Amino acid sequence: MTEISFLWPLTGGLLIGLSAGLYLLMNGRIAGISGIAAAAAGLTHDGDSKLGLGFLAGVIAGAWLAAAFIRRPEIVITSSPALLIAAGLIVGYGTRLGSGCTSGHGVCGLARLSRRSLAATAIFMAVAGITVFVTHHLIGVQP
Repeated sequence: MTEISFLWPLTGGLLIGLSAGLYLLMNGRIAGISGIAAAAAGLTHDGDSKLGLGFLAGVIAGAWLAAAFIRRPEIVITSSPALLIAAGLIVGYGTRLGSGCTSGHGVCGLARLSRRSLAATAIFMAVAGITVFVTHHLIGVQP
């Protein structure tokens, strides 16, 4: 691994952790993307939609800045639009069912030593591992 290829993931991880910590300290709220998106859309009773919209705008602006100034990744969509939509709906349903998404449980919940987040993250990772094993080794789908 070269120095540059190691630096970008490390910087990204530090920025995610810093933003989650600052969000909790400054607002007293967990920086789970699904909850913030729900608040921005007005789907929660306790969320501040302006704060959620600002947070989401920052996420989008950060991705845009990274693509514009650091490097422009090549995005190739290899699945059908119907499959991508179905997958998105299933992930959204699972996020609501699990009371949070991977960012909320994996980054914020584990940092707070939440048992629920530990269980959720263990399940996310186990299902991801099983999915990769089944699709790559049993079915034979190649990336």
